[in-house]
Amino acid sequence: MSDRTPVEVFDEWAKIGKDKGMEKGHASAVDEMLTAALKEVALLGEKFTAIDAGCGNGWVVRNLKMMPFCSGAIGVDGAPTMIARAKEIDPDGEYYLSDLTQWNPNEKVNLVHSMEVFYYVEETLPLLQHISSWIKPKGYLIFGVDRYLENEESHDWDKKVGCFMALHSVEEWSNFVEEAGFTIVNKWFAAPDEDRGWPGTLAFLCCKP
Repeated sequence: MSDRTPVEVFDEWAKIGKDKGMEKGHASAVDEMLTAALKEVALLGEKFTAIDAGCGNGWVVRNLKMMPFCSGAIGVDGAPTMIARAKEIDPDGEYYLSDLTQWNPNEKVNLVHSMEVFYYVEETLPLLQHISSWIKPKGYLIFGVDRYLENEESHDWDKKVGCFMALHSVEEWSNFVEEAGFTIVNKWFAAPDEDRGWPGTLAFLCCKP
């Protein structure tokens, strides 16, 4: 049985400064994912709004806000120290401390981004269905996960970290996305590293009809 909740783990990581390492480690994959998503969002022909689900210290929110056609980006995370760090770095930013499965934005957005979050919940499909309610029709969800069945390196992460982590195959992730009502625009492995045998982040770009 897991010793800690995922929120407790992330809160501890923020307290010891590990959030900066997460930002650095995920930057290449996130850049690739956002580039793909923003190409689709640009086709809407208007400014866009965004949410980062599981925003950590707010680094993706800050990046989004600097993009030319972004009219607003907000972050939500369940770890108190992560949100405190985000507000410390970006005092004018909009960050919410909340459980992703319960929180709702005041207004729907064009784009939801999430990196390395969705396998920390026991019920993946209900979370994706809930997040769909945050998104405007013809809006997008872009997310990435590093723990998946085909990535053997990730299989023992739950034991190493000491908290719950779901382990799904690429096919199972695809099924969850489609059952939640999204259309898969693209799925791929972002930022692979052949030198160290890293298969890449399993990335999904999804459209809400």
